Amino acid sequence: MDQGGTFGRPPLEERATIDAEAFKAVMASFAASVTVITTVDAEGQPHALTATAFSSLSKHPPLCLVCVDQRARAHAVIRRERRFAVNILKHDQAEVSTHFATSVDDKFDGIEWTPGELTGCPLLPEALAWMECRLFAEHPGGDHDIFIGELVKVGVAEGVPLVYFRGQYAELTQP
Repeated sequence: MDQGGTFGRPPLEERATIDAEAFKAVMASFAASVTVITTVDAEGQPHALTATAFSSLSKHPPLCLVCVDQRARAHAVIRRERRFAVNILKHDQAEVSTHFATSVDDKFDGIEWTPGELTGCPLLPEALAWMECRLFAEHPGGDHDIFIGELVKVGVAEGVPLVYFRGQYAELTQP
């Protein structure tokens, strides 16, 4: 086999690159539940961001992963404090998603939340489900880092998730 090539394909360094717009378009074709990732710093100040790059990872031990932009304020706090929570939003929480996707200084101004029992990370009371996590591992991923969380406490409510597809919120239909 040639170096890096397989089945007649050129090695990676010779392959064409994908431009940013094509990358965004293809990734936007993957419908995803919308989450708000929260954490709290040593002074008790909450931090948060909206994310769709979230997934379950393992049942034993219970692990999930979230991909966080390295420029996000919450990124450094998650890394330093080694804890975060994942709030899975309900279908009627598009405004909550949009709010936490902004770069305002105090994202929790006017937002109701309760501190997680084990981590102190903000839990949104109207969320479809939530997970308190202890940072289990961290891996680089280009301009994002992949934070793997070990679930230490969870909660689930009734409802339908908020879904994001091709740049807009979408309704999940049930049979």
